[in-house]
Amino acid sequence: MKKLAFPVEKGTLSHHFGHSREFVFVDIDDSGIVKSTSKEPPPHAEGTIPRWLIAENTTDLLVGGIGPKAINILNEAGINVYAGVKENTADILIKNFMEDELEYGQNYCHH
Repeated sequence: MKKLAFPVEKGTLSHHFGHSREFVFVDIDDSGIVKSTSKEPPPHAEGTIPRWLIAENTTDLLVGGIGPKAINILNEAGINVYAGVKENTADILIKNFMEDELEYGQNYCHH
């Protein structure tokens, strides 16, 4: 099973990972979506949100922008980080991820 996570603001992907007030979590298995929830992350501080995502058993993270330290923490824990994901609604992001049609690329956060 995969556990997809991504930060949202007003129902769409948030541009900045560390400043999002809400994350969507989606449990996905071979048959499709098992469960979808949203949670408030802990306050932003270096390494706090990546460690929280690890504790939440995240396997895949979609983000617009994210710092290199956060990427390293997440990658070291085995979490796939898709940075530079284009802003879209949660439903479309989930659909694109599940159908291997997710568009991502450059990371827009440089700190």
